[in-house]
Amino acid sequence: MAWENRSFYFHYNAEHWREWYLNGNYLVIFVSVGIILPLSLLKNLGYLGYTSGFSLTCMVFFVSVVIYKKFQIPCPLPNLDHNVGNLTFNNTFPMHVVMLPNNSESSGVNFMMDYTHQNPAGLDDNPAKDSLHGSGVEYEAHSDDKCQPKYFVFNSRTAYAIPILAFAFVCHPEVLPIYSELKDRSRRKMQSVSNISITGMLIMYLLAALFGYLTFYGEVEDELLHAYIKVYTFDTPLLMVRLAVLVAVTLTVPIVLFPIRTSVTTLLFPKRPFSWIRHILIAAMLIALNNILVILVPTIKYIFGFIGASSATMLIFILPAAFYLKLVKKEPLRSPQKVGALIFLVVGIIFMSGSMALIITDWIYNPPNSKHH
Repeated sequence: MAWENRSFYFHYNAEHWREWYLNGNYLVIFVSVGIILPLSLLKNLGYLGYTSGFSLTCMVFFVSVVIYKKFQIPCPLPNLDHNVGNLTFNNTFPMHVVMLPNNSESSGVNFMMDYTHQNPAGLDDNPAKDSLHGSGVEYEAHSDDKCQPKYFVFNSRTAYAIPILAFAFVCHPEVLPIYSELKDRSRRKMQSVSNISITGMLIMYLLAALFGYLTFYGEVEDELLHAYIKVYTFDTPLLMVRLAVLVAVTLTVPIVLFPIRTSVTTLLFPKRPFSWIRHILIAAMLIALNNILVILVPTIKYIFGFIGASSATMLIFILPAAFYLKLVKKEPLRSPQKVGALIFLVVGIIFMSGSMALIITDWIYNPPNSKHH
């Protein structure tokens, strides 16, 4: 009896430890305290140039793997029905793992489908289904349009598309801190830095979005890496990509926090000398607020969509146009520059109002706990 109690104790603690270890909320806190906070306490932004370069390397690796997987994963994807009776079970494989060969490549790459939680079922003679010879897996026949790209799709998720794009290109808060630390700085040099950075990001975003969509078409998910779970139960390059994206996002947070802390310090403590205590406290409070949002909000799509429709629109369209109209006195009101700024201002207001209305409507009819998300 004592041995059974001891075995139960160790089993319970092992399960508890495993559950604690796999809890993403703890991981967020540990990474924030152990990596993000120390990097955020640096006094100058220039020290983060090395971590930023490594972060960029991680994202280049991410894009490269997305492009590579496009030519490795066949279309149509296996359409596995997880209801009892729609799967063919192969008892010859250990641990109920079935190998799905990739017939589109000569390399013989296998896609692993784990049916551990499924009940073995016999072969279904339904002619509406296709079977891969020798794989032991059946998948329903897809129509040809499943593998045809759609040039425009309008649904509830469209409301998030443009705001997220706007958020992705917001680099305005970092411009002045970077400019102040450039050697031999000039407007021309800063313009070159901005052009190269934005062009590089545009190419990376375009390639990742294009090849990610052309891999899954209508089955692509809000978070691209989650879509690969439909095909792989385990894949080393994808695990490395997940780690690379995690590292890239982690190393980007201190760069974003730097101008936010500077703005808060300027607004609340103007003309005050530098204080390490204030420097540390503001960074800690900003990171704590960020962690609360990460833990409470079910998906990053809502944060990116809301911030993209509000803050990003203000920074890209509304505020620059309003400042130009207000501060530049030498240009007449009917000059092309002023007219262009006015159009930018109006378009920004319309875009922000429309996007916010669509996002709030989606929250009402498709709440975060809805099965649609």
